[in-house]
Amino acid sequence: MTELRVAAVDLGATSGRVMAATVAVGDGDDRLEISEVHRFPNAPVSVGGSLRWDVVGIYREVLAGLREVVRTGPLDSIGIDSWAIDYGLLDRDGELLGTPYSYRDRRTDGVLEEVAKIVPAEEAYAITGLQQLPFTTIYQLVAARGSAALEAATTVLLLPDLLGYWLTGVAGAERTNASTTGLYDVVEREWSVALAERVGIPPRLLPPLREPGDSIGEVAPQVASELALDASVPVIAVGSHDTASAVVGVPAEGASFAYISSGTWSLVGLELGEPVLTAAARAADFTNETGVDGTVRFLKNVMGLWVLSECLRAWQTEGEVADLSTVLDGAAQSPGLRTVIDIDDDVLLQPSTQADPMPQRVVALARRAGEPVPESPAALTRCILDSLALAYRRHVRTAGELADSSVDVVHVVGGGSQNELLCQLTADACGLPVLAGPAEAAALGNVLVQARALGADLPDLAAMRALVRRTHELRRHEPRHGLDWAAAEARLHLAR
Repeated sequence: MTELRVAAVDLGATSGRVMAATVAVGDGDDRLEISEVHRFPNAPVSVGGSLRWDVVGIYREVLAGLREVVRTGPLDSIGIDSWAIDYGLLDRDGELLGTPYSYRDRRTDGVLEEVAKIVPAEEAYAITGLQQLPFTTIYQLVAARGSAALEAATTVLLLPDLLGYWLTGVAGAERTNASTTGLYDVVEREWSVALAERVGIPPRLLPPLREPGDSIGEVAPQVASELALDASVPVIAVGSHDTASAVVGVPAEGASFAYISSGTWSLVGLELGEPVLTAAARAADFTNETGVDGTVRFLKNVMGLWVLSECLRAWQTEGEVADLSTVLDGAAQSPGLRTVIDIDDDVLLQPSTQADPMPQRVVALARRAGEPVPESPAALTRCILDSLALAYRRHVRTAGELADSSVDVVHVVGGGSQNELLCQLTADACGLPVLAGPAEAAALGNVLVQARALGADLPDLAAMRALVRRTHELRRHEPRHGLDWAAAEARLHLAR
């Protein structure tokens, strides 16, 4: 049995982590151990009225984390996953052209409608299989048409590919993330050059595609020197969209499961063998993204715990609430389903500000829906969690109907799996058992793909998930009866 030690860089829109992991399979002594060696905050920065990512700062923190991994033991490979959609532009010398925009920047307002006049939504869905999100890469690039940066660019790299490029000097695009851009043909599994040309995006920008498990390249000599690392260590393409990695880390047994990757965003869906490109799927605004091993992540993006974290930030600024546990304890004691809102409303997308705090937006949505106004942080937190669980109920059921698939259990992974109240409400709302954990599913999926690429006996997703089950404890939540979730759903539907 060979023991492998790898580094997983797992980047979220609010924080980033570098993890050290040990993997060993066989001889009755399986190991899948992961520990955080470096964590750092991440947030968009307002520059000249635009929201940008400090990607050089992110890279500096990644190097700091990798340096710590190397300091504490040998390293066999590195893998990077992050949120999707955002990108950097390189010029012909391979230099970064400007600071990457955040998907929460307002420059894409109205661009989706502009593109739909050129490529009707029905046609775009038949090619890309993506739900209509106004900040998708295609709309960001259309918004950049005519800019000096886009005219000078020769390559567009999504953020994990950009960081991989800086580590190795090799440019490319990993498929699971490429499939989120709105420029990828989900049936042909290639860039849709024709679609790019129709909307005025130069096809020269689209880099070569690579598979999860491919070696991007060895760490460049200057980087190896800085990290005190052997230059032969490879950087391996994993499911570089963090949800793709998280789905690998779902400890499911069999195929009749739904997953919720719960964090800043909640990704609610099924794992399928083929995309669902029906008119009904498009009308329901479901998305088909490529997963590891040629699978399809048939899912719905839900606003997620972003809303609660932004409320908490606003309350802490005002000195109203000390911490998350306080509001969760209060929410658990608050009446269930008293107030529900459409948690996916666009007014919740932008960061909370003093002039427009997130709690006031939630209250305004409640008023607009004719719902009782939540008057305390505890009541407002319960409103958010009930509304999230109601969205999960709707999307799990819709996914099953659209894909003609049965769902026997819901797996909740990611940071939200640690929220006991949300997991129990999800079981109640869906009427299905919920298995919660692991919280580090994205990092684990990242690690598992690296380990297989290095020769570990993990031939398929079933073997990877079995290893997660053998090495990680899950919490089971059985559905309770009492609250009328169907009535709450009808109430919300009528309010729309």
